[in-house]
Amino acid sequence: MFRRPDRSPRNVLAARRRETLRAVLLLAPALLFLGTCFVYPMIGMLTNSFHDEAASSVFPRTANALRQWDGAALPDDETWAVFMEELQRARESDRAALAGAVRRMNFDEAGFRGLMRKAGRLAPEGATVREALIANDSRWGDPETWGAIKRSTQAVTPFYLLAAVDLAQDRFGDIVSRPREEAIFLGILWRTFKISLVVTLACFALAYPLAHLLAHLPRGTANVLMILVLVPFWTSLLVRTSSWIVLLQKEGVVNDALVSLGVLAEPVQLIYNRTGVYVAMVQILLPFMILPIYNTMIGIPPTYMRAAVSLGAHPLLAFRKVYFPLTVPGISAGGLLVFCLSLGYYITPALVGGPGDQMVAYFIAFYTNQTINWGLASALALVLLLLTVTIVALQRLALGQGRGGGIVDRLSQRKAENTAAALVAESLRAHPRRAASAVVLLLLIVTIIALHVAT
Repeated sequence: MFRRPDRSPRNVLAARRRETLRAVLLLAPALLFLGTCFVYPMIGMLTNSFHDEAASSVFPRTANALRQWDGAALPDDETWAVFMEELQRARESDRAALAGAVRRMNFDEAGFRGLMRKAGRLAPEGATVREALIANDSRWGDPETWGAIKRSTQAVTPFYLLAAVDLAQDRFGDIVSRPREEAIFLGILWRTFKISLVVTLACFALAYPLAHLLAHLPRGTANVLMILVLVPFWTSLLVRTSSWIVLLQKEGVVNDALVSLGVLAEPVQLIYNRTGVYVAMVQILLPFMILPIYNTMIGIPPTYMRAAVSLGAHPLLAFRKVYFPLTVPGISAGGLLVFCLSLGYYITPALVGGPGDQMVAYFIAFYTNQTINWGLASALALVLLLLTVTIVALQRLALGQGRGGGIVDRLSQRKAENTAAALVAESLRAHPRRAASAVVLLLLIVTIIALHVAT
């Protein structure tokens, strides 16, 4: 005789625990790899955006003395003496650490390298440190110089994060806008957002009809065309980008073809400008838009459209009311994927774009590899990460999956009963954590755009 399995609550819970443990053990190697090779280095890098001990480790007593300074007048004589003492000690014992501290101060205010070099060689005789330094260089008599030292000697500092959005902190601790000639990052962030949006819309315009064609062709023909769509994945990104330089140059294939067809009277500049960036990025990212839309379309039964037409709807009306809404999840997934990938693009704009077409990733690499300003590079990376997380959170809030769905789903289901504002409020109540993160990050983006417009 067969024994019936024991389905008592205790045994069911034990079985679920075993399944959970088995799943955790299977995922453990992947989680360990991601944690050690991705998450931990990323957190360490992003920490540099608000933590910098380069100057505070060399001038700890000066930092403590300046912490009580109000910034209205020059510091007292004791602070000057402590600063000179620590400067001389670092110059004699650890010049490498002193160079790092001076570099940090120079990030805050240009000209600190020469200022500190002259001060380090100074030997006050018969005069106070204050008098000797001011006689050596009049900039020591400017409270702004000491304000830069105070900001630089803070281990936890908002300097880099403020600089990433074109703000600064004055010697009184107030947050102010940077001078117009120094305010560049909001414009770069806006340029990055605009290029990513244009590329996403262009990919959608090209991908939707192609995905529709693939979904309705015979399987054999669709498979052949799908292979052609996937071919770019098998080619190096650098090779694909470099090929566009050959195609789009003034003596390239594209210009020659347009001139031969009479479209252009003479070759035009299609490379090293925004046009080249758009063309290359759209071609590279197009498969990321095609695949999600195609995957959604093949799951839509063709009987839906036939039923709508048989009931008297015009084919265009049936497409707009029946078919297109069913493809929105694929459009949303493809658009999100293409947009987020575009935000971090570096190689393509660097090769086919001009100086005014570089995106945030270019400047992250510049400050990491050339100026060795890891703090500012980390701050820009953090802003870019927050921008990406904002877009993902808003997308999930608008087109949420699972219980309750998203705002768009409920708006279409209850259009006659509720206003959009009421549905937004309902979604915020249903998903408070998701909504809170989305609202906070949205405020960050709105602030960046507002500051860009204001400056």
